[in-house]
Amino acid sequence: MSTSQGTSIVTQVASTQESKPKKKICCACPDTKRLRDECIVEHGPEHCGKWIEAHLRCLRSEGFNVSSST
Repeated sequence: MSTSQGTSIVTQVASTQESKPKKKICCACPDTKRLRDECIVEHGPEHCGKWIEAHLRCLRSEGFNVSSST
């Protein structure tokens, strides 16, 4: 294996490890989760799109692969 191939493999492995979430999804983004949940309880999900999307953006930034339910 040449040095460039070895470097490429190490870079790919490091990249893969960095993209994995470092937390469980239930523990990630507690602030946006709380706001989303409070809004849904008080107003229903149809009125809380702003908080739902904010929480999904936060989860994605933590490395989770989540999509909108709409």
